Parts: sequence; structure tokens; C-alpha cells
Amino acid sequence: MNEVLNYLKSCGTFYLATAEGDQPHVRPFGAVCGFEGKLYLVTNNQKKVYAQMDNIPKIEICGMHKGTWIRVQAEAVHDSRREARIAMMEDNKASLSSMYTVDDNLMEVLYLKNATATIYSFTSEPKVITF
Repeated sequence: MNEVLNYLKSCGTFYLATAEGDQPHVRPFGAVCGFEGKLYLVTNNQKKVYAQMDNIPKIEICGMHKGTWIRVQAEAVHDSRREARIAMMEDNKASLSSMYTVDDNLMEVLYLKNATATIYSFTSEPKVITF
């Protein structure tokens, strides 16, 4: 999990895909954190992306860094604990503090379950990481 976390952080911006009916939706994300051995994402509970993950929790993430790219397939699981929101905020203060506070009733954190990440390169075999 830590290798995937560090890779996504090195990307800066990565892309999260969700589904609504038979239509995929992709948008940029940038904040991730590790908490209790799990990889966490954050979003606003008023956004369509949150409703889409709540309805169909299967997601994919894609990012690129220095000539390699990663694809992560997982299930997004809501975590309502304040401690998880605190961990996310502490690890991403610069990017999140202008959008959220821990107790604003907007900030939602989700961890990845049954995740498989594959790191690809044009020059070597894919590396598969499950967590």
C-alpha cells in the first residue's frame, strides 16, 4: 500500500473514474493519505463523485510519473470516523485547508478495499501490487 501511496503522491494529480449507469466519469484528484494501513481518498459529500462511489463503489485510478503510469482498481469504502478525516487533513493541509475542515459536514474520506495496483512502463514488465 505504501508504494502505491507514494506513487500517487508523486503524480501530484491523478484521475479517478467512477460509473453512473452505463456512463463512466473521470475527474482529477490530488489528495491521498495512509491511515491504519489503508489508502484513503477525500471528497465533498455534495459532489456527484461521492454519490457515484456510494452507489457503485468500484473505482479506478490512473496517474503518471516519470515515464511510468499506475492503474488502481478498488472498491471505495466510506469511513465516517473523525480520526480518518484528521489523518487526511494533517497529511494534505496545503491542498485541503482552503476547502475543508474536519467537522464541516462536507469532507468525506473513503479507503480502498480489494485493491490491485499495476505500475506500467514502456521498458519493463508491469508490477502488480495488491492491498
